[in-house]
Amino acid sequence: MTKLSFLLAFTAFAISVHAQDYPEFDKLQFATSNDTLPYRLLKPVQQRESEKYPLVIFLHGSGERGNDNAVQLKYISPLFLNAANREQYPCFLLAPQCPANENWNYPDWYLEPKKPMSTLIALIDSLIALPHIDKSRVYITGLSMGGYGTWYLLTKRPELFAAAVPICGGGDMHQAEKFSHVPIWNFHGAKDDAVPVEFSRSMIRALKAAGGSPRYTEYKKVGHDSWTNAYSEPDLLPWLFSKTLGR
Repeated sequence: MTKLSFLLAFTAFAISVHAQDYPEFDKLQFATSNDTLPYRLLKPVQQRESEKYPLVIFLHGSGERGNDNAVQLKYISPLFLNAANREQYPCFLLAPQCPANENWNYPDWYLEPKKPMSTLIALIDSLIALPHIDKSRVYITGLSMGGYGTWYLLTKRPELFAAAVPICGGGDMHQAEKFSHVPIWNFHGAKDDAVPVEFSRSMIRALKAAGGSPRYTEYKKVGHDSWTNAYSEPDLLPWLFSKTLGR
């Protein structure tokens, strides 16, 4: 399949599932003493009790905030509901939904996480404690606001992630040394008018200066929606699922 035909199929699939409530995903809520976070969880098609599976965390953008516990799946579901991908890369996919008027990261990178990020961290910790989750293969990806959230979680929990895929977001380059060991594939559109492409470029420079070997793809003619191209990259899932902590 050519990349153009893949993109067309991806777009058609995204349109078709957007009108649904994504029944393949369990519809859940996670509650702490002072917060409740809606989330969706996709499980392996044929989960075997004796096996452990990777956990993929997806952080949506600002346009998918709310409380319907559905719209946050519109950009990630085509990739992970693809039948061939589900067969070849069985995993758990966690997709929380950020409430309206909140965001995935506090503006000051050095402060402790606030709601809903602190609730999300508690949710992640509860999932990786389960016996069927492979703690050595926890991956994170996010787009736009979720791209910021991905970089933020890397600064807060650098020991947790086996790989990360931040898309069209920004991070704190002064903390890059904390997670320079994490395999990262960063994406951005050169014509992005919402999040400047320099935000990704500066993070890549900082990671390299800290001794890291990040992978960076910049789409020269693409604007803010670089996630469409990124999640259509044929090498993305093979790259992601090849990563294991300590290797």
